[in-house]
Amino acid sequence: MTRLNLLLTLALILTALSLVTSSHRARKLFIGLEESQAQHARIEEDWRRLQLEQGTLAKHAFVEEVAKKRLGMRTPDARALQFVPLGSAAGVKP
Repeated sequence: MTRLNLLLTLALILTALSLVTSSHRARKLFIGLEESQAQHARIEEDWRRLQLEQGTLAKHAFVEEVAKKRLGMRTPDARALQFVPLGSAAGVKP
């Protein structure tokens, strides 16, 4: 009977240690999951901000403003414009 009690006590201790180890591992994995989800949210926010910024920078009015103010460009006179037919520009005969 003493052996049986000793064996059952040992089994109980091993089961308890296994439960503690398993709980600790589950907590660490959950913390890692939360950190990954927070990082994902930050990346998604950055992505949305960059898409908005790209849309703003690609607008014709913005490009024109930068060309005029920062680069000192201006619209040429209508007399100075020359138009090239599409076929000639691509090197293909119409």
